[in-house]
Amino acid sequence: MTQNSQNTQHTQGMHGMQDMQDVRSRGNTSASTAESTTVPTVVSTTASTTVSTVVVTGASGRTGSRVAAVARAAGLTVRAASRARGFDWQDRSTWEPVLRGADAAYLVYPTDVGAPDAPEAVGRLARAAVGLGVRRLVLLSARGEEQALPTEEALAGSGAQWTAVRAAWFAQNFSEGPLLEELRTGGELVFPGGEVREPFVDVRDVADVVVAALTGGDRYARRALEVSGPRLLTFDEAVAEVAAATGRELAYRAVSPRDYGERLAGFGVPPEEVEFLVELFTSLLDGRNAHVSDGVRQVLGRAPRDFGDYAREAAAAGAWTV
Repeated sequence: MTQNSQNTQHTQGMHGMQDMQDVRSRGNTSASTAESTTVPTVVSTTASTTVSTVVVTGASGRTGSRVAAVARAAGLTVRAASRARGFDWQDRSTWEPVLRGADAAYLVYPTDVGAPDAPEAVGRLARAAVGLGVRRLVLLSARGEEQALPTEEALAGSGAQWTAVRAAWFAQNFSEGPLLEELRTGGELVFPGGEVREPFVDVRDVADVVVAALTGGDRYARRALEVSGPRLLTFDEAVAEVAAATGRELAYRAVSPRDYGERLAGFGVPPEEVEFLVELFTSLLDGRNAHVSDGVRQVLGRAPRDFGDYAREAAAAGAWTV
């Protein structure tokens, strides 16, 4: 889930599991200028696992752009991999030029990590990377998404030193991603979140954890790291915090996953994608993720960024200004 355009901006990049991607969210490609780049505090390497060159797929997207920035700030050489730079997940001939000579790679599947074609594609790319000597691979996955497990298993079976970063729903979906336009121009968010509570995670924390995992040697190898924000909010409460930060009257209207799917179909989303998303939202928004995870503190030694701070920073940067 990652695209742009009217029909897809309502469907992607929402969850940690999916950058909804990044790669295809061309309308939301850069981090806010109000954000500062931080360097992860946990970077433990050994002579045999030192990382100097990192491939970043989805490098123009919400997490990829920030991973690239944090990696550069840490002194790493970044190879940005995107369609604009000649990299295509569906064209294996484009993989070797990007991967050869690199030490590690950040993998973001361009539709959703739980998409039916994701396990095969991620597995093939991972095996190709290992064959070229790129053994340290970090995958953007999703907290609580059962559909993502086959993709994680494909990565684990590649022979790589792998890490899966399972992220909660991104805070930045409200200011950069698929939820932005309804809030900014219409003043209302229509979404199948009900009253479920979610610990929205700041994508800057996701990026910091990813770079720590990429450069951490064996410390985070063969592990899944779950990252979230520090507190639980309903979508209604999150919108209220955005409203308070902007000084605007904003509302949230809950609908069922099926009704939301009908809205997506009206925007032109293909029927097979609608069905996938209806199933995905039905499971992800059933309350299974109504708990916080300690991955940010575990890896970075600090608390995750709070949603309220994010909302105030994004508002000051003009994210919801009409």
